[in-house]
Amino acid sequence: MNNKRVNNDFFPRNLRGQGLSTNAIILIILGIIVLVVLVLGFTIGWGRLLPFVSSNNIENLQTACSSACATSNDYDYCTLQREVKDGVNPPFPSTCYNLAEMTDEGETYFGRNYGIDRCSNVDNY
Repeated sequence: MNNKRVNNDFFPRNLRGQGLSTNAIILIILGIIVLVVLVLGFTIGWGRLLPFVSSNNIENLQTACSSACATSNDYDYCTLQREVKDGVNPPFPSTCYNLAEMTDEGETYFGRNYGIDRCSNVDNY
C-alpha cells in the first residue's frame, strides 16, 4: 500500500488563525454598549434613563400660545391645559391665559415670566 501524503490546500495544517486586533475588539464592545443604551432608552423611556438631562418647553409654549391668539382660538388659549416644564421647577399644568395673566399669587407660576403675551383676540372666560 502506498501511503502518499496528499497536500490538501483546503485545510492547511500549519497555519495559525488570525487574531482580532485590539481596535476591532474595542469597537465591538463600544457598539454593544451603544445598542444596549438605545434599547433601554426606547423601552423604559429616555426621561428615566437620563434624568439629569432636563428639558424645557417654554419656547414651544410661546409659539403655541401666540398661534392660538393669532387664530382667535378661545379653547386653545383659555382652556387647554399645557404642561409647563421650565427645567428648574417641577412640571405643572396651566393654560396660556393663566400664564399670560400671572395675577393669582396662589398659583405655582406666580412671579415667573415665561414670555406669554396677553391676547386681546380671544374672549377671556
